Order: sequence, then C-alpha cells, then structure tokens
Amino acid sequence: MYKEKISRTFIYEEQRALKWFLLLFYIIFFLYEVFYHYFYKNIDLNLPREVNYWMYFWLLFSLPIFTIFMRKEKVYFVKYIFVIGYFFTSILSEISIYSMNNLEYQSGNAVEVLVVLFTPFFINIRFFRVVTSTIVLKYIFLGIYLKSENTIGPIVLVLILSWIAYLILIRFQDYLKAIKDLYDHQLSGIVKGVIATIELKDPYTRGHSERVAYYAQTLANETGKFTPKELSSFHYACLLHDIGKVNIPDSILMKPGKLSKNEFEVIKTHPSVGEEAILKVKGLEDSLPIIKSHHERWDGKGYPEKLKGDSIPFLARVVSIADAFDAMTSSRSYRDALSVDEAYSRIIEGQGTQFDPQLVELFKEIFPSWVKFHRKYDWTNTLSSEDDNDGKEVPS
Repeated sequence: MYKEKISRTFIYEEQRALKWFLLLFYIIFFLYEVFYHYFYKNIDLNLPREVNYWMYFWLLFSLPIFTIFMRKEKVYFVKYIFVIGYFFTSILSEISIYSMNNLEYQSGNAVEVLVVLFTPFFINIRFFRVVTSTIVLKYIFLGIYLKSENTIGPIVLVLILSWIAYLILIRFQDYLKAIKDLYDHQLSGIVKGVIATIELKDPYTRGHSERVAYYAQTLANETGKFTPKELSSFHYACLLHDIGKVNIPDSILMKPGKLSKNEFEVIKTHPSVGEEAILKVKGLEDSLPIIKSHHERWDGKGYPEKLKGDSIPFLARVVSIADAFDAMTSSRSYRDALSVDEAYSRIIEGQGTQFDPQLVELFKEIFPSWVKFHRKYDWTNTLSSEDDNDGKEVPS
C-alpha cells in the first residue's frame, strides 16, 4: 500500500501543540482546585467539598506515560486518550461525590472551557468532534443519572463555546488550505519545468511523462488501494520517473539505432540518477522508490537492483506497465509506433516475467480506456516516448 510519510515537521508541531495543551490543562485544573478548596473553604456555597481523588490519580498517573509517548513520537492518539480518560474519570468522580450528598448537582471545572477552546490548535475536525461530543454526553449522562436539570446550563455553554471554537478551526483550515494550494502550485510548476528541461534535451520524450502518468493513475486507481490524495502524489512520481535522463549524453539518448552494450549500461543508470536528483526535494519523497524501480522486472532481470516479485515497490510495478505500453505505442527515431493491439499482446506475453501478473490482469480490464485515451491524444508535436532499448524489454 502506498502511503504518505508523516513529515518530521508535522510531528514536531503536533508535539508542540500537545505540550501547550497539557501544560495549560494541568495549570488551570490545579489552580481551580486550589482556589475552590482553599480560598472558598470558609464560604458556604452549598457545594460538596470532597477532593476529586479519582481525578488526581488519573492526571498524575497519565502524565509520565504520555511523556514517554511523545518522546517516541507517538503523539497522534495521546490527546484523544487524555481527553476521553479525563471525562470518564470525572464522571466516576462526580457520581461518587454526589451519591454521598443530598445536594443539587453543581459541577464544572474551568479546564473544560480550555479543552473546548483549545481544540482549533490541533486543526483537526475529528478531535473537535470527540471533545465536544464527550463533554455533552458527560452532562447528559450525569443529568439522567443524578436526575438533575442543572446539567442543561453546562450543555448550552459547551455548545456555544464549541461553535466559537469551530469557527476558529474552520478559519485555521482555510488558511492552511490556501498555503497548501500555493505550495502544490509551486511544486507543480517545478515538476513541469523539470519535464520541459528533459523534453528540450530529448524531444523524442515529449508528452511521454504525461501519458505514462495517465496510464499509471488509471491502473493504480483500478486496484482500489489508494485515496485521491495518494493518487495525486503518485501523479508527480509518474511525471518525474525519467528525470535521471538529464544525465545521459545526447549521443546516447538520441542515437538513431540500436544501442551498444556499453551505451545501454549508461542508459540503465537513469533510475538511480533520478532518485539522487530529487532525494532532498521537499514534497517529493514518495516519488523516490517509483523513480528508482520502474525498470525492475518481476523475474528479477531488471535494473538497477535486479529486484524480484513483491520486493519491487508496488507503484513502481504499476509504472512499469504504463511506461512499456507508452514506449511501444509511440514513434521512435528508428521505427514507427506499434499498434495498441500489438502493445497489448506484448504486455500479456510479459505477464509473470517482466510484469506483475495480477496487475496485468487489471490491465486487461482497463485496456479499452487506454486505447480511447491514445486515439484522442494530440500527437502533433510528439516524436518518441522512450530510449531506444526500453521497448526491447518487452517480449517480442
């Protein structure tokens, strides 16, 4: 399964938000407790004065555990466990306290206001919903269990604060989306610029990357394993799969005939060179295994590492079929393009040798859509799509 890697920046920012959240939570909770039990101890508020031992135990017990989780960068679920644990413990605590008194239910800690208003800092709709629903359910349950109408006020207050927090959260998300869209636009511009550079160096590759991206995305989508976001990231990898060719001498790249053994060895360096070229480009990390391994073969006779079978990255296997199909159905300097039917036959012949057999079965199903795309494609300014020897990898 092709998954996006969680960046170090995200983990760092999540840790920072969580540290501030926990710090403020503990400070406000204990200040409120001290203020309630000591400053108001001589004032008759007609409220229970029992200490929330359950709550103290949970807060003191959970802190070192969550600290360990954060150090190990297991930060995502900490906030959920902490909040749910707090409210579950608070329910047990308040039930035990009010069950021993005949007083009207009065509850609430200022820290609950913090929990609601702090949710936008995590920029996570799911966390916002968990916090809001947990608090509301807490007061609904206590109202029913203690047969008290005094929980209606806290519920209304929570809903009002939640609405405010939701508006703040939406604004944060809008700003982040705008920044992300700008970043994606810039990244797309960089990728297109690189492709244009490759096409200027080798005009026979013009349009090849875009066609391979279409073929590969439709095949990857057919597997049902990927989200739209993952397919979007995969699109960049497809466009850049031949970036390593910028390092191939023109005399080899545009040779109008069969390559010698030494020349083909030079051609075979382009996947590794391509990986090295974008190794440190932020945002393109997921493209590395596809760029490096799209010329590996299912039988282990490919390059550059002679990987075999499932050891080849899954999406590199997808690109391998798309790349070969476009190579065969595009004109070359020494031959005309093969027909789509001939290309189809050669892909089928390569099932289990050059190509992943299960992906070839999916290729059979989506082949009509590839034919339709191929026939509608504007070939006016396109000469060729691949280096001279790539098409010869397909059994003939």
